[in-house]
Amino acid sequence: MTLLHDESLATAFDHAARSYDTLVAANPGYHAHLRRSVRRLGLPGHGEGLRVLDLGCGTGASTAALRSALPAADITAVDASAGMLERAAAKPWAAGVSFVHAPAERLDQAGVRGPFDAVFAAYLFRNLADPDAVLRTVSALLGPDGRLGVHEYTLSGRPVDRAVWTAVCRGIVQPVATVLGDGQLYRHLWRSVVEFDTAHRFAERLRAAHFEQVWTLPLPGWQTGIAHTFVARRAGSTAREAR
Repeated sequence: MTLLHDESLATAFDHAARSYDTLVAANPGYHAHLRRSVRRLGLPGHGEGLRVLDLGCGTGASTAALRSALPAADITAVDASAGMLERAAAKPWAAGVSFVHAPAERLDQAGVRGPFDAVFAAYLFRNLADPDAVLRTVSALLGPDGRLGVHEYTLSGRPVDRAVWTAVCRGIVQPVATVLGDGQLYRHLWRSVVEFDTAHRFAERLRAAHFEQVWTLPLPGWQTGIAHTFVARRAGSTAREAR
């Protein structure tokens, strides 16, 4: 099986949108981990006066995590899948949240322009054909002291973590997804993790894209060694400690 990209991946997510929230809700800690990753950005106060880009918002779980931690921020949520975005936009949101249909590679064409105080990307970069190009775009969108938070499945490199990931996907996720008619997408999601960067390699990718003060932080529960938060600053930003 080859990885899905661009239009084929967006189409697969369109089809999966109707059941996506139900599946992720069965993942212990899914929403709590997103909120933890948002808090690790270390943005001040309740987000007053801040512009935040939620890149690859899906059905809005990451948007909700941002809104929970930063209720006063102006949040722009973007996704390449029209079906996922429709689900996200249909949910009740307070003022200050807007949605844009666009792939991460073509943000400027969709009118998404900086400067942003922070960019948050959950489960995005391993699904991109050219993650380095998108990192360059993100850097250009960030303002002074701009911060990048990435919440991603990136294996530690230990064989046991790959084994756990494979067991969960093949034993639980893929059978359920197949019944729902989305088996191809979730087979892609399994492979996208095992073929993507390890946590160490992704941190190096961020540094190569000229991000500074790169932190790699584990997530708890069964995803320890499988999912991580990455926090980084645009080159030249003032140092702050991630927690």
